[in-house]
Amino acid sequence: MLISTNDKNVILDIVKDFKLPKKDSHKGDNGKVLIIGGSSLFHAASIWAAEMASHIVDMVHYSSTIENNEILTSIKKKFINGIVVEHKDIFKYVEEDDSILVGPGMMRGEKKEKLNPNIESDYTRQIVKTLIYKFPKKRFVFDAGALQMMDKEWLLELKEKPILTPHSIEFERLFEISIKNESELKKAKLVKETAKKYNCIILFKSVKDIISDGHSFYIVEGGNAGLAKGGSGDILASLACSFYAKNNGILSAVLASWIVKKTGDELFLKHGYWYNISNIIDAIPNTLRVLL
Repeated sequence: MLISTNDKNVILDIVKDFKLPKKDSHKGDNGKVLIIGGSSLFHAASIWAAEMASHIVDMVHYSSTIENNEILTSIKKKFINGIVVEHKDIFKYVEEDDSILVGPGMMRGEKKEKLNPNIESDYTRQIVKTLIYKFPKKRFVFDAGALQMMDKEWLLELKEKPILTPHSIEFERLFEISIKNESELKKAKLVKETAKKYNCIILFKSVKDIISDGHSFYIVEGGNAGLAKGGSGDILASLACSFYAKNNGILSAVLASWIVKKTGDELFLKHGYWYNISNIIDAIPNTLRVLL
């Protein structure tokens, strides 16, 4: 199904069961999210994701790598819309939270089985594998570094379908399928087949996003070149994870894609292509308000 950001009725029909906060809600009723990301090299990506999630769910927990401790200290001063979690407490918050985003800003490198926990790319691979095998019933969203360091076979261990948010390079690295130069129809077919084979939901990021749970697929068109800036993918993954805390996976992935592209459309009217990630984070709540 093709969904345009100009067609509000189509997206409203797809997300008609989206769970809005109830008037008598208590803290936690509208979702708790854990974000695991960042590294000594890439620290902004996971902070953007955490800030985005803080607009959607009741509680955001954030954890980064051991090597990122100095940055974490400063984050505690800057990120005031959630709780910064120490590395030793990660599993406690995985148990507690509704959905977990893993990967934004995490280091990638050579995949290997003998891991050195003091190497950040090895840590990425180790934490993803441990989370999957230790918590197979949790709702995960895998993005960026996690996608590039995990093995596709690990996905089959999960009882709850994870959402994956790859671009073409990440898709090829994880699934060993080259998709970049294929036609739109062929891309959709490959995404759907791959999602079915590995029991996951794929939100393939492109000029037109392709989303499939292995049974149906959606193509979301809209947005503009302003969304090509680094960080928009982190916002997309965070939105998908935040929605997934209380909604089903395919609804969460499709709505996240549509909202980001629609927000890009709205920002273009004010700024042309020259808006940034902070503008997107600030504008998305209004895009959601107008839609829902």
